[in-house]
Amino acid sequence: MNDIALLGIGLLTGVTTVLFGFGGGFVAVPVVVWADAALGADAMRVATATSALVMLVNAAFATAVTQRRVLAGLRGSGVLMLLMAVGGAVGALATRYAPDGLAHWAFIAYVALTIIDLLLRPGFLRPASPVGDDGEAPRPLPAALGAPVGAVAAFLGVGGSVMTVPAMRRAGHPMKVATALANPLTFVIALPAAAVFLGSASAPSAAHTPVHLAGLIDLRAAAALLLGALPVIALLRRRPPRIPDRVYAWSYIGLLGVVVLAMLVAG
Repeated sequence: MNDIALLGIGLLTGVTTVLFGFGGGFVAVPVVVWADAALGADAMRVATATSALVMLVNAAFATAVTQRRVLAGLRGSGVLMLLMAVGGAVGALATRYAPDGLAHWAFIAYVALTIIDLLLRPGFLRPASPVGDDGEAPRPLPAALGAPVGAVAAFLGVGGSVMTVPAMRRAGHPMKVATALANPLTFVIALPAAAVFLGSASAPSAAHTPVHLAGLIDLRAAAALLLGALPVIALLRRRPPRIPDRVYAWSYIGLLGVVVLAMLVAG
């Protein structure tokens, strides 16, 4: 996969960052698995690490250009975010020592189970107590979710939005607020995870391929993805599309389905 293709897919990561709070992770993981297929079993580790860096930059930028009144929805979530950061570091360390193929199939299984949960359990497609556009939810996310969400998100390279967006949705947030708040939560997970991956030994298989790594991160792929993503984030934050809430929720589930299919093909 050449730089032009990665740049084009970077545009999609920008869209998913703004509209779905993914930070680009769900798109970046299958794309980097394809791009670095020459690494064999190490491709998933490199994809997860590269995804952490892409999510870190995308989520930081998306948070910086989000309205302060929306970000106020996370007021009082300091303990939750601290525990997410700790979990992010633990998940990144676990990736280094996990058996070959575990993260790949765990990624597929987790996203597939999430789709089933969103379709069958009330509160996502049919929120019980929707709130207005002021960004205030009736219930904050429990701090106890922080460490497990951070660990799973960093281990799989998904940024945590697949867990936090449904949780905030069920707490009463409209989709546009839930997805916006997912970006700062993704940032606190991706920051320690990216640091761990940068400090890791490069994948042994990289020595016999054209892939050049910084730790476990493919900087070339990350740079191409970010070059495509950042202008899109700036544009969509300034002129967000108006999407009906129910259509928004169905689109979220549809994108998860596409990602599962992409990872199955990549596997």
